Amino acid sequence: MATQISEYKCPACTGPLRFDGAGGKLKCDYCGSEYDPVEIEKLYGRADEAASQAEDKYDSETMQLLWDEQADNIKAYSCPSCGAELIYDNTTAASACPYCGNPTIVPGQLSGALKPEFVIPFKVSKEEAKDALRRYYSGKKLLPKVFASENHIDEIKGVYVPFWLFSGSASADMTFDATRMTSYRQGNYNVTRTEFYKLRRAGSADFEKIPVDGSTKMPDDLMDSIEPYDYKELKNFSTGYLPGFVTERYDVKAEDSTKRADDRVVQSVYNSFRSSCAGYSTVNMSTSDGVRIRRGKAQYALMPVWLLSTSWKGEKYLFAMNGQTGKFTGDLPVDSGRAAGLFLAIAGVGTVVLSIIMSMLF
Repeated sequence: MATQISEYKCPACTGPLRFDGAGGKLKCDYCGSEYDPVEIEKLYGRADEAASQAEDKYDSETMQLLWDEQADNIKAYSCPSCGAELIYDNTTAASACPYCGNPTIVPGQLSGALKPEFVIPFKVSKEEAKDALRRYYSGKKLLPKVFASENHIDEIKGVYVPFWLFSGSASADMTFDATRMTSYRQGNYNVTRTEFYKLRRAGSADFEKIPVDGSTKMPDDLMDSIEPYDYKELKNFSTGYLPGFVTERYDVKAEDSTKRADDRVVQSVYNSFRSSCAGYSTVNMSTSDGVRIRRGKAQYALMPVWLLSTSWKGEKYLFAMNGQTGKFTGDLPVDSGRAAGLFLAIAGVGTVVLSIIMSMLF
């Protein structure tokens, strides 16, 4: 039996509401009305509470959000707009009905301990993301045609990706072996003078909100490459920012993400100490007592990402864009047929040029 899921509808005309990153509001698809996400969440929260107290049967008009605490991998829900049965895995928190297209929020995935503390709303629109992808494809002569097709680009989707934000402090004591070389002319000789130095760097620093994605679905290197996010735009979490986007909850716990955060802290401390050793010809770390890290609280946040996942000849390709800043990354396949054709064309031009040269010489 499918469980009812939640859908935010316009109080003016009951049309579906979607979050509009450009305006930062929930916008109605039909009448164009706009609403504050937090206020809409409160409105539906009061409706949910009233329905629960009355022990009424929940229907699409009350938008009752039923929390399913079962730890099943696959769950079935009913779309509140068209009644279709929807199947989601246990990390999907928000999506859209594939039949009627209306945005839906899955019950239980963002409540209690699973509720994020913060969210950075989408600022880059889907059209802006598609335009960036077109520009990225532009001029790539060896790109398979299917990649540049408009139908393919339309498959791009907005996803709120779960992140852990680590804060704390770090201290270290390091020594570096350095040299400074100078060259000069002395009589008939070129002389190089090398001076050797032992440099010591010690200190401590606070770090705040080091991001580590908490989803096994997302490649870590891809998520790292679209950083940074501007934390000035962190909002207290509200489900009002989710309609219109896919939302994933974490499936990697904070304690299982600490090593990645610690590695980034260690590298950051080393880079900071190393950059202070300026003015030398060579600098190499000699000794270190290690970086001592004191961790603070890990905070749970959702970050906006535009994703396009596709396959080509058995290989998977994933493109990602920061949904706040527009920073873009991704790998492209090469069409071997096009590459061979281009090589033959270049070889043909080379043969013609060589023939002309030979005829001029003889």
